[in-house]
Amino acid sequence: MVEKIQSIHHISAIVGNVQENYDFYTNILGLKLVKQTVNFDDPSVYHTYFANSNVDNGTIMTFFPWENEHKGTKGGGQVGRIAFSIPKGSVAQWEAQLEKHNISYQKSEMFAATTLEFSDPHDLDIALVESEVNSENNEILGFYGLVLLSTNPQGTLDLLTREMGAKLVEEADEYLHIELTGPEKHRVLLFKKALPLGRFGISTVHHVAWSVDQLTDLQAWRDYLKDANYHLTPVKDRKYFKSIYLREKGGIIFEFATKEPGFQVDEDFDQLGSQLKLPEQFESKRAEIESSLPDFKVD
Repeated sequence: MVEKIQSIHHISAIVGNVQENYDFYTNILGLKLVKQTVNFDDPSVYHTYFANSNVDNGTIMTFFPWENEHKGTKGGGQVGRIAFSIPKGSVAQWEAQLEKHNISYQKSEMFAATTLEFSDPHDLDIALVESEVNSENNEILGFYGLVLLSTNPQGTLDLLTREMGAKLVEEADEYLHIELTGPEKHRVLLFKKALPLGRFGISTVHHVAWSVDQLTDLQAWRDYLKDANYHLTPVKDRKYFKSIYLREKGGIIFEFATKEPGFQVDEDFDQLGSQLKLPEQFESKRAEIESSLPDFKVD
């Protein structure tokens, strides 16, 4: 029997210019660049990874920066707003930070806690949510949760609660509030209305990955989900983790990814994100790949 899914592993979104993306998430939101590599399925595109300052599990935000300005259409089969957790009592400081950089925001209770809703420079929907965690600084702690936009909300709910073991904790006017069972209590807001299928492009989220401990757990989840009649990919080696993918009944791409081996397999902690790292199958083409990628300055 598989254990319940405890937390989000990472969320991967499609954005625009890589430098603009880096500047926003490091200089304004204060995240740490922990890896610059390429899309393993398309090495002509960067794949960048950001995390909290400790690079803790459940804090990884990744991006595919498209330079072609192809805008996506937000809709069913996608992750909607991505919510980051901020320390208790830090809302005013974060409001000041957003205002300092002329970022328009809306204050709400969207995630059943004080929430600042805004968009990044490439129109990706973001939120900062006040947690109950005290911290000596006001840095982002990790993920608070996310919004799911489904073409089949009941099918999405069934997978989250029946197979993955999450709990339905509240029903609001527009959203079902679902909690994962790990210590972070990552919250999933499932939009109750079925939506037409969206289209991937800049400003959209490509997939959400759920965390499992190691390869044996991943293989057990693959068998379990296959028995539940989901169509899954073979196990993929993403160098920093192993993973499987499925498109759930509401059209959203779910990935299940291992915590191991982590981001220090090819860089020491204090060097994370400082250089372009390639998987072995692309090393022979490094010069060609580097020449095709846009300039990217890391502070």
